[in-house]
Amino acid sequence: MRFGMFVPQGWSHDLAGIDPAAHWDVMKGLARHADAGPWESIWVNDHLHAVPTPPPVETGTHEAWSLVAALGAVTERVRLGPVCTCMGFRNPAYLAKVAATCDIVSGGRVEMCVGAGWDEGEWTAYGYGFPPVGERLGMLEEGTEIMRQAWTTGVATLHGKHYQVQDAIVRPLPLQDGGIPLWIAGGGEKVTLRIAAKYARYSNFDGSPEGFARKSAVLAEHCRDVGTDFDAIVRSSVYYVMVGTSETEVEERIAAHEARLVPILGVDGAQELIRRFLRNDGLTLRGTPEQVVERLEEMQARGLAYGVFVFPGAAHDRSSLELFEREVIPALR
Repeated sequence: MRFGMFVPQGWSHDLAGIDPAAHWDVMKGLARHADAGPWESIWVNDHLHAVPTPPPVETGTHEAWSLVAALGAVTERVRLGPVCTCMGFRNPAYLAKVAATCDIVSGGRVEMCVGAGWDEGEWTAYGYGFPPVGERLGMLEEGTEIMRQAWTTGVATLHGKHYQVQDAIVRPLPLQDGGIPLWIAGGGEKVTLRIAAKYARYSNFDGSPEGFARKSAVLAEHCRDVGTDFDAIVRSSVYYVMVGTSETEVEERIAAHEARLVPILGVDGAQELIRRFLRNDGLTLRGTPEQVVERLEEMQARGLAYGVFVFPGAAHDRSSLELFEREVIPALR
């Protein structure tokens, strides 16, 4: 199994209680920690508002591609990108150019993970409207085609329903042969997984055992239909992690993280966020290293080849992250 780590950036209030002037030092420090450790990649979220929607007005989250550029400049080895870039937030030809520049800054280490976007509050607040899901998926497919052209030929032209691009020059090209690797995020069975079958080197969808099996079967069917190799697409999922040497320690760590959230979200809001991210059995790896390894071994047997892991308390306390590095990663490599 391959391992990626999220860098805290504020979306799930993972920088709660830290002065904004210190945010970059925290993010940079964790990125360099990953760069020196067992991680293959580091990731950020592409969100414009913190959760929930609408968020408390005094909280915020840092912009994703600005962070990719900055993190690429202060690390040397790890690959990096956003999970996942919302296609509707940026013109795709412009996004292709931004990502190509980030690839050059990082020495050829950028990944492009894209999705259709789902948080209506962000879309409307920034003036993007909120098109119906079919339109957002159409934007995802057209935008992906524009990026593919841009990174392989240096020029993109598409007269589509959603995007009209004529001889958009994207040079210098990314450093990576064949262009920046494309990830398609989302488990929509009729359209998103078909787009993944057509374009993706990586897919990213539901990490629960039943959900992963279902999405994998649908992706395989689309691959047969479009004539691509299902086995060549690396399947990945995102997990929130709270690991401890005992179940008691795990609960203590969850309680400590909840306490950090209360001043921002109130008691009810903090409890709801904990339920969403740390007590959701499909999304969370919670327990001792042995329990986490057992869960991931089950997923590996189902075809999970790449995990992207969020450590909600890492900006304040790296002990859960470091325990995962010592005892979980070696057991699965």
